[in-house]
Amino acid sequence: MSFGSFNDSATAQPMAEINTTPLVDVMLVLLVIFIITAPLFHQAVPIDLPKVESTRLEDKPKTVSVAIDAAGIIHVDGVPFDKAALAARFAEATAGGVQPELHLRADRGTRYERVTEVLAEAQRAGIVKIAFVTDPAR
Repeated sequence: MSFGSFNDSATAQPMAEINTTPLVDVMLVLLVIFIITAPLFHQAVPIDLPKVESTRLEDKPKTVSVAIDAAGIIHVDGVPFDKAALAARFAEATAGGVQPELHLRADRGTRYERVTEVLAEAQRAGIVKIAFVTDPAR
């Protein structure tokens, strides 16, 4: 039993092509349906919201930028500080219950001991969010 025509001739060959016209028609109909219905999903229900006055939330957290150069001099927000003044500056940054972020930049030649002193002062002041700032590798 061969597929194709209804002729019983011995020379008839089976049909090797698939008729894709109905498949294309169905796909085009589905495409038109999705094009028409897709914008309906993005329409929101119009709601008249009440107007109230409120305090605005702080979008950016407070940051304290600390840089240590190769000589071991500590700069907080661009101003040089010694170890005693550093503790007072960190205490001032955490005053009022605000939790600042500490961005630490240390020169490649800085002694590890100096970096740990800064981290210890930050920990004593209650700063827990610490970011180590680096340059991207090339």
